Amino acid sequence: MTTGGPDDSRLSKNQRREAAREKAKQLREEQRKKDIRNRVILISSLSVVVIAIVVGITLVITSTLKPAGPGPLNMASDGITIGTDFTAVTTPALAAGEDPVPTTPDTSSGVVDIRMYVDYMCPFCGQFESTNNAQIGDWVKSGVATVEIHPLSILDRSSLGSKYSTRAANAAACVANYSPDQFWAFNGLLYSNQPAENTEGLDDDTLKDLVKQAGVTAQGDIDTCIDDTQFKGWVADATSRALQGPLPNTTEQAVTGTPTVLVNGQKYTGSLTDADAFSSFVLQVSGDDSSTATPTPTPTAAG
Repeated sequence: MTTGGPDDSRLSKNQRREAAREKAKQLREEQRKKDIRNRVILISSLSVVVIAIVVGITLVITSTLKPAGPGPLNMASDGITIGTDFTAVTTPALAAGEDPVPTTPDTSSGVVDIRMYVDYMCPFCGQFESTNNAQIGDWVKSGVATVEIHPLSILDRSSLGSKYSTRAANAAACVANYSPDQFWAFNGLLYSNQPAENTEGLDDDTLKDLVKQAGVTAQGDIDTCIDDTQFKGWVADATSRALQGPLPNTTEQAVTGTPTVLVNGQKYTGSLTDADAFSSFVLQVSGDDSSTATPTPTPTAAG
């Protein structure tokens, strides 16, 4: 007794032929379905590969064309404005690729508008700051003047590869972003601890220690910002804008050297080491050219 299929010997010749045809038809149908499945798998796999390639190319293109990252809070003009009691003027952060928004001075108020474009590695900036910090501080604290400070990174080449100008300007931007009312204090500390040209400059740990000495309110955030050089892209762009010009609210076309100091839009070209010379220039520009006149209250010259 057999356990297989029907005994083909009992089928007629035509029945055997028909059975063979049917079997062949089934095999062809199974092969067709198999081919379709394989084709679908192949197309799906190719689609995944193509999508991955397209995504990769898109990421490369967008990363190449992507504008610089957003700037710090309170520096929408590319500088930070410090007013009465060293309180910073708050502004939103520049979005990626957004043009800076110049500060518009109120000329009718009688408040003197002082703007400084500086590089924290620049020895001439250090001379001007050490000479005039006290009297400018008195004017700003009392509301006689505002000062807008623009940190630049022109002298990276003078720090033996450490890019100190960029790192110091970034640290200043970090303070402006997270603890703006301590910016004036931190700015002064950067100069009182200014490194010499053609050295590596201050390391990041020292910068963070100066931040602490300035009495900031967000030390942890600023430390991270310094470690990550969070605003280095903005520093580079702000420096480029200052060097290319035009500079707002002045007839000066661009920064040609640091410090560039503007008083009510007029460039100071006098001595960097004579506080009386700068005070006289401020009085002249502000419209009071009396030989004995001083802004009220009387400023104290740096000693």
